[in-house]
Amino acid sequence: NDPTGELRPGITHEINHMGSVRIAELAKAAGVQRFVYMSSCSVYGVADGEVNEQSPVNPQTAYAECKTLVERDVMPMASDNFSPTFMRNATAFGASPRMRFDIVLNNLAGLAWTTNKIAMTSDGSPWRPLVHALDIAKAIECALAAPREAVHGQVFNVGDSDHNYRVRQIAEIVADVFPGCELSFGEGSDNRSYRVSFEKINTQLPGFKCEWDAERGARQLRGVFEAINMSGDIFTSAPFTRLKRLEELLATKQLDQDFYWTVPPLTA
Repeated sequence: NDPTGELRPGITHEINHMGSVRIAELAKAAGVQRFVYMSSCSVYGVADGEVNEQSPVNPQTAYAECKTLVERDVMPMASDNFSPTFMRNATAFGASPRMRFDIVLNNLAGLAWTTNKIAMTSDGSPWRPLVHALDIAKAIECALAAPREAVHGQVFNVGDSDHNYRVRQIAEIVADVFPGCELSFGEGSDNRSYRVSFEKINTQLPGFKCEWDAERGARQLRGVFEAINMSGDIFTSAPFTRLKRLEELLATKQLDQDFYWTVPPLTA
């Protein structure tokens, strides 16, 4: 994601850009006919008004730039026997066996549960479209099942136009779901802000429709936290935040500086 991508931008390009293109090349050579690439709405970066799949991209981070470059490099590979489809996902949220607490709704829900407080340093004005992980999975399933002509070489924003939220709204929704949560805002602002049209996927990809909005997702997370009696230590632990986990693996030398796994030294 964005923070881990900025940790080592050069390696990010090797993995997220060149590695993804290489996978596409190998898939085509192996006779794979459908190739679904998981891109991101972050390619829009900073945008005025509502953007769609034909809008100019404006990536602001190494992560988003790599998504843009993979789309650029894989699109020309489309042929009679190889149909790539590019899914520009909105910002993901939702519960999972391997939780992510470094994405906005999940992070705010974790704060609300463990501290009973959401104290934002920004004013929450930027726009962010959200999409549940299960709706992302549904989009992949629909893309693979769709008639070839509906998805061949196509780009789809993945989400729902009704699920464009200001970050402030996301915080307010989460605070309402977690009773007694104190909510405050700062004065700063993230320059990344974009509202996205999801009309194309909802009209041209057979069977797709989002089933989860922010409130339902926040309630799902609250239910999980209650069921496991989640502690603050779990919420802040490294395995559930990618940047923390990567820094931990580097510090303990389980990864080398090029992000390759190392073999633990043998002890006498």
